[in-house]
Amino acid sequence: MNLLPAPTPPVLDPEDPRTRLTERVREALRALPAYFDTKTNIEGLGVTDLFSLNALLASTIEVQVVETLNRMRSVWDPGNEWPLYSFERQTQTFPDVLLRKRAQDGSAEVVLGIELKGWYLLAKEGVPSFRYTVTPGACTEWDLLAVVPWHLENVLAGAPRAGVPGVWSARHTAEYRNHWWRHERSSRSDSAIVMPTDARPHDRREHTADRPVSDAGHNFGRIARIGIMQEWIDEQRRAPIAGIPARNWVEFLRRHVDQSDPQEVFDLLAREVEAGTASAEAPAAAEAMEALRRLIRALRRNG
Repeated sequence: MNLLPAPTPPVLDPEDPRTRLTERVREALRALPAYFDTKTNIEGLGVTDLFSLNALLASTIEVQVVETLNRMRSVWDPGNEWPLYSFERQTQTFPDVLLRKRAQDGSAEVVLGIELKGWYLLAKEGVPSFRYTVTPGACTEWDLLAVVPWHLENVLAGAPRAGVPGVWSARHTAEYRNHWWRHERSSRSDSAIVMPTDARPHDRREHTADRPVSDAGHNFGRIARIGIMQEWIDEQRRAPIAGIPARNWVEFLRRHVDQSDPQEVFDLLAREVEAGTASAEAPAAAEAMEALRRLIRALRRNG
């Protein structure tokens, strides 16, 4: 029986200017869908290729989110308190994005970091599948973990469209993950975690990840499984894409992959979409049925 309380989010110093900045960055991330713009356009994919889109476009989406945040300066810095700072993406190290100011000598002053992850809403897993293994000591109280849900505007084609990101404290998420691994998961394996002792925030070191002593299933760091973001995940899965909840699209596509008869898939989808849109307003119902027709045409091309 677990008697240890779960860790709680850090209490930020209200007098520290980074606290208000972090609140505004959170606001900017939540407003991202209204500002997100991209020149990327996807056409001609087979239906089964949709499940691999996150791997194909993850880096592109992250780059475009960073560009969008820099265009949103009026949201996160309305008083022009941080005029020399901008968001910059970095690869292969934590965090993915830094808000920093560069000096003439090439040095940089970092004010906060964002670990940025994309979640393709129609991915077969139905939940974010990334692993987050950074050690708590590599995070400041102000650093954030942001997960950006996205989909193609016409379901099967078109430009990526961003949904409302989920945003959490990077440090708290790392602490909660370790607590869950040690005290809450159902497993008889060794629950010990090896943590780097010299990790520092925003330090370009290779060893900033916690490592479980035993993890035969390679599940350590799968944040979507530990409950901390479940409410947000459920909300995104209910969100309509072309008039149909995202979770239904995932189920439709799974059925196509698992069944070889396009007509059988068509019959299942048609019945469910008609039932699901029976009480919807006419424009939403029409949008859903048109999306279904596009999907069925694609199923038949690839059937």
